[in-house]
Amino acid sequence: MSVLEIRDLHVSVDTESGAQEILRGVDLTVRAGETHAIMGPNGSGKSTLAYSIAGHPKYTVTAGTVTLDGADVLAMTVDERARAGLFLAMQYPVEVPGVSVSNFLRSAKTAIDGEAPKLRTWVKDVKAAMDRLSVDPSFAERSVNEGFSGGEKKRHEILQLELLRPKIAVLDETDSGLDIDALKVVSEGVNRVRSGGDTGVLLITHYTRILRYIQPDFVHVFVDGRVVEEGGRELADQLEAEGYERFLTRAAT
Repeated sequence: MSVLEIRDLHVSVDTESGAQEILRGVDLTVRAGETHAIMGPNGSGKSTLAYSIAGHPKYTVTAGTVTLDGADVLAMTVDERARAGLFLAMQYPVEVPGVSVSNFLRSAKTAIDGEAPKLRTWVKDVKAAMDRLSVDPSFAERSVNEGFSGGEKKRHEILQLELLRPKIAVLDETDSGLDIDALKVVSEGVNRVRSGGDTGVLLITHYTRILRYIQPDFVHVFVDGRVVEEGGRELADQLEAEGYERFLTRAAT
């Protein structure tokens, strides 16, 4: 069973006035088959955590460790992290003009597996995954994220997730900008992947609406760069009713 372990993680970012610490000692363990929701107000460091795990060069780890099945993630390059089984669905996916979705997906699968998938089987797998996500077949020949709507970008992220089957999937505000129909389709895709028991999910969100469709095993409240409270699904319900005020007040004192 795969395990992502984050211990006392401190991360800073360079600003005009100097280095600014964003993460201030994060401890978190995500195991295959588990779904963890990270919730918190804007600016609390949730996305910084996601990008730091993935290896974004903007963020500097100043202390702490991140391991995947005991291997030092922080010593890996970005592509090595992906091949090791880490997956990031970004809040704002980038456009890749000139690279078709079909070529992108097959190249990603080849990089992760170390060999190209058999074409006939792969075509069937891609078509089946697109059907499940209600994606038009013509989508496969479009350039990655170029001209995509917000919903199409998120469906493409989940299409990758279904086909690549990572050990740990970090989903950064996957519900952002989705209407209710798209939210249901995307959530069903996440649920299909996690139902296999081989993928751990770290779901970052502001709101509880996606948690109506993706039931978390654990909920972590993120404020001022650290986890300030943990619980089960009931904690998300509490946040829906009360907001983050009491956590923000506590952090300010």
